[in-house]
Amino acid sequence: MVISLLSIVYGALRCNILAIKIKYDDYEVDVRPMAYLCIFLWRSFEIATRVVVLVLFSSVLQLWVLPVVLLNFLVFFLYPWILFWQSHSPFPENIEKTLTRVGTTIVLCLLTFLYAGINMFCWSAVQVKLNDPDLINKSQNWYRVAVYYMLRFVENASLLLLWFIYKTDFYKLTCAPLLVLQLLVAYAIAIFFMLVFYQFCHPCRKLFTSSMPQGLWNCSSLLCLMCNSDSPQNRPMGKSPSPTTCQETANDGAHDTSSDTTDDMPNETMYDMLNDTTIYDTSNEIGNNICDGINGDINHSVTGKA
Repeated sequence: MVISLLSIVYGALRCNILAIKIKYDDYEVDVRPMAYLCIFLWRSFEIATRVVVLVLFSSVLQLWVLPVVLLNFLVFFLYPWILFWQSHSPFPENIEKTLTRVGTTIVLCLLTFLYAGINMFCWSAVQVKLNDPDLINKSQNWYRVAVYYMLRFVENASLLLLWFIYKTDFYKLTCAPLLVLQLLVAYAIAIFFMLVFYQFCHPCRKLFTSSMPQGLWNCSSLLCLMCNSDSPQNRPMGKSPSPTTCQETANDGAHDTSSDTTDDMPNETMYDMLNDTTIYDTSNEIGNNICDGINGDINHSVTGKA
């Protein structure tokens, strides 16, 4: 059993290295020994935990093992074909020139069969993509990785819970709660070593390109800049503007409004700017009407005296 586990882990490790070399084919990739150690621990904990969970579950619920295994297998077997159907790509013909369409279909089915068998126990480093000429997805989709490990963790916890409920007297000498906790922690350790590998030991990339304090500092600097640009102290103070100045203010306000909309500023700011422009227009109009009325009265009185 130990030899079989080591051989499977070694195969998974070679698949990880192969996936890195395929993706970065144009570069000379140098994988450090620490990277090999992280991959080995990651795959060892992941595969060993998965095998033990399935064995424990099958020991108490023999009839339910087949539906669980078939469901896992069918999901990963049909998933590449569903993506291929959604892409509306033509049927791949360049696999082998001597193969007919039936032969090509058989080869692709065998490939997805192997892909589904690997993903039943661990995340496959080499992802199948049927609409690609090389049949391999060279991009890393972290959303799929996160969904896979979350669902796998929930599935392992559910299978262990069912085993704990229906366990027989054969396990009366074992501490069942401690065993469940150990298996869940072991799977979490596998995820931890995966994150360590992609963050510190991957030869060509990092999981997080910038540190969290630097990201928080950049965010706070942006917020301070936005607050300073919209503070009342930065607005010009003075007398009521003339009609020409008011028109320029309205134009500037409209320009600022459009720029604020582009920068996704709050609507209240735009609304205040429009209200300020409206108040300026109204006050100038009232002032002009009063001046016109006074001038009319003076002209009327001078004309009467004359």
